Amino acid sequence: MGTRLLLCDCLGSQTVDATAIGGVASLDPSKVYTNLCGTQTEAAAKAIEAGDVMIACAQESAFFEMLAEELGVDAPGFVDIRDRAGWSDQGAKAGPKQAALAAEAALTLPAPKVVDVISEGTCLIVGAGEAVFAAAAQLCDTLAVTVLQTDTSDVPLDRRFDVVRGQVRNLNGALGQFEVRINGFAQLLPGGRGAFAFSDPKDGAVSECDVVVDLTGDTAMVPAPHKREGYLRADPRQPVAVAAVLAEAAQMVGTFEKPLYIALEPALCAHSRAEQTGCSKCLNICPTGAITSDGDHVAIDPMVCAGCGACAALCPSGAIAYDAPPVSAVFRRLDALSSTYRKAGGTAPRLLVHDADHGGEMISLSARFGRGLPADVIPFAMDSLAAFGHAEMMAALSCGFASVDVLLAPRTERDTPEHEAMLANALSGGGRVQVIDMVDPDALSDHLYVGAAPKPVASPSLPIGTRRQVARVAAKAMMPEAEILPLPENAPYGAVLVNTDSCTLCLSCVSLCPSGALGDNPDLPQLLFQEDACLQCGICATICPETAITLEPRMNLTDAAFSQVVLNEEEPFACIECGALFGVKSTIEKITEKLAGKHSMFATSDAAKMIQMCDNCRIQAQYHSKNNPFALGEPRIPRTTDDYLKETPYSKRKDH
Repeated sequence: MGTRLLLCDCLGSQTVDATAIGGVASLDPSKVYTNLCGTQTEAAAKAIEAGDVMIACAQESAFFEMLAEELGVDAPGFVDIRDRAGWSDQGAKAGPKQAALAAEAALTLPAPKVVDVISEGTCLIVGAGEAVFAAAAQLCDTLAVTVLQTDTSDVPLDRRFDVVRGQVRNLNGALGQFEVRINGFAQLLPGGRGAFAFSDPKDGAVSECDVVVDLTGDTAMVPAPHKREGYLRADPRQPVAVAAVLAEAAQMVGTFEKPLYIALEPALCAHSRAEQTGCSKCLNICPTGAITSDGDHVAIDPMVCAGCGACAALCPSGAIAYDAPPVSAVFRRLDALSSTYRKAGGTAPRLLVHDADHGGEMISLSARFGRGLPADVIPFAMDSLAAFGHAEMMAALSCGFASVDVLLAPRTERDTPEHEAMLANALSGGGRVQVIDMVDPDALSDHLYVGAAPKPVASPSLPIGTRRQVARVAAKAMMPEAEILPLPENAPYGAVLVNTDSCTLCLSCVSLCPSGALGDNPDLPQLLFQEDACLQCGICATICPETAITLEPRMNLTDAAFSQVVLNEEEPFACIECGALFGVKSTIEKITEKLAGKHSMFATSDAAKMIQMCDNCRIQAQYHSKNNPFALGEPRIPRTTDDYLKETPYSKRKDH
């Protein structure tokens, strides 16, 4: 058997289906206890001491962790089957869901990658008036405080902290590595009698610090200030808010683990080529400004990145991937939930995607005081809702979920989930993915209990591969008879359409295509296209000198998407000397018409013929022409000593 699972019905308040859970091969369910955290603690202690145990209770996790510490063993794992399944108007039917949640909890997932961030407690407090000085006096015994005074009010005599004057021009960085540029910078002069004086102000001063406390009451110094670690902001007119910020600042000393949320592969990035801008979706959506343009690709500052995951959901090429955890771990969780639910007797599960804080609290309150979740709704917690994009939604549908609801949190940026839900609906046939924006637990329950779930896919598939591959396979599974699906604007899949009347086959689009979707034929003047590889980045349309290219967002589900098709082709021109094929016949004829007899270089008939010659023949013709540009005359014969002796009499020699 696998991991021992301790079951408890929480004083008889829920129905625990041990039989359904026992069908999960990796888990060994215990008998159903009634009060593991109270009168039956001894049974919990024995199981914890034996090791390899998971407790089906999340509410009392702190109690069981302390119990493990007293026993000197590793803490157990936990799974919440009470709030998410047992406490429900349909709790008696929740056996398959309880089994699915237990199977998900038993998965071994990769730990997130982290980097150490060191804060030595250097703190900059910015603001005016008495508020900043009072804050500095409160923090100076804990942190190394400098006050950046933005007004000219009197400075206290307290020298436990430094005071400078000026205005913040810009602020970069995050906890442990802020860089502040200050205009009008003036240093306090501590000597002399009376009030302190300041040095002459100067612009462009640069300072570094670990923590920034903004008490200006003005617009935030950084985008998405609530996501910037180490940047704390409060209105100085609200003492409670200021006190909370100062208490938080006092704790920001030491070494902290910063998750590395995003993995970047610059070679795959389709941001630009040859200074022609293509895809900028990640730049446009990043709320913190962590993503910047860096030549042909983008760069991501991992210290500023707050891990919202929107960039990874929108990236068409896979250059940006969410890595905390990787998308493969999300696919594994989805498959474990769906497959276990079906094995335990369920038929059409629905997925509720939520964040751990707001969504988790909504589910908990609904379970304790309301109707709870329906028996067929399986909650799926995500650290970042925006990272659950159309590929993840399609993966859920293709592995057996009948529908997907995404419960937004108050601070969730709406643009990405709404766009991705629209794209997923277009790929799945519509109506299966919905974004929910609610803050009332009862309203959430009522919404989920209304209406029947659509039928899930007939043959569930295992989501494997890249996000693009999973989305395509899922779309094919959802609509096996479909061929071409129209998609909303800015979709990362689609076709390149060429106006053959305008296209001159200059092939500039081929040379700049970042994914290789556009290609040429080295033997014939052809423009080739492979639709499956197209990212819809738009570089080809931007670079086309004839504006002959347009993009059509769509998903081609036929096998033709994997093959190169000819978008435009013309008859090649045959060299008038050797017959070798080169160039485009129509282009050579146009050039001949425009230049022959009209341009000084092609004024004669022989010179004009060179336009219609291949490279080799053109060089030969130039070499043998009267005005041969390669002709340099006979080379000069080197003069030797013997020549000098023969030509000069002995009497005239300088060496005589």
